[in-house]
Amino acid sequence: MDSRTIQAGSEPRQGAQAIRRALSVLRVLAAGGENGLPLKEVLQATRLSRPTVHRIVHVLVEEGLVERHQRSGRYAIGTQVPELALARPSRSPLLAAADEIMQRTSELIGDTLFLTVRTGNDTLCVDRRIGSYPIQVLSIAVGARRPLGVSSAGVAIMAALPAAEARRIAAANEPRFASYRTDRQTVLSQIADARRRGYGVREIGLVKGTKSISTWIKTPSGYPAAALTISAVRTRLGPRREQEVVEALTESASRIEAMLAKPDMAPRS
Repeated sequence: MDSRTIQAGSEPRQGAQAIRRALSVLRVLAAGGENGLPLKEVLQATRLSRPTVHRIVHVLVEEGLVERHQRSGRYAIGTQVPELALARPSRSPLLAAADEIMQRTSELIGDTLFLTVRTGNDTLCVDRRIGSYPIQVLSIAVGARRPLGVSSAGVAIMAALPAAEARRIAAANEPRFASYRTDRQTVLSQIADARRRGYGVREIGLVKGTKSISTWIKTPSGYPAAALTISAVRTRLGPRREQEVVEALTESASRIEAMLAKPDMAPRS
């Protein structure tokens, strides 16, 4: 094997690595929402070197995928991203399957209901239904991205994964946990607790004074891909009502899974 063969064989791997690094930066910035993130947090979350992150961000800014806020110096997802998303305007099978079920569940329980999907090592809120109770917990907006493990939805999804995969994700997300006042050991403990219970609970929600309960949703192949979550003020989720909410969420998740298993709900090729 000569040097030319070695170089030619390494180019695809190098190109793939550069793409994965750029996507990693984009995912981290997506978690910052419209306010964006300082470069320091991007460095911590990706574990890439400063020159590498600077180079990637510079190119992404040039291409319109990332923008820099002039006043704060923070970086955020750019206008090109939602424009690219317009190429696929149709709803996913999951959103279509969950639509009416979420509406009925929200009306039954009365508190805010969230639908969260797994995307890589993150969770993404894709739907939210506001209930009828006077005090609603709007802790996460549609489009909000979080590392898997920092919310009851993420814990629930990881609890339904094979243990080895859950540990791998927790290790990969460890640098990002500090921003959410948690750590890998705490996340792994919460995952183990969710496995025992059959659902995820966050006694202290992302908003102080709240509590969240989540059940996982599996695809027809049996892989956890999403979670249904109810968030409410803690006084509304005592032991008795917690079980009532869990039963309602579990039933709704099962109905969504049944909908996804129908042939007409399969993704188009």
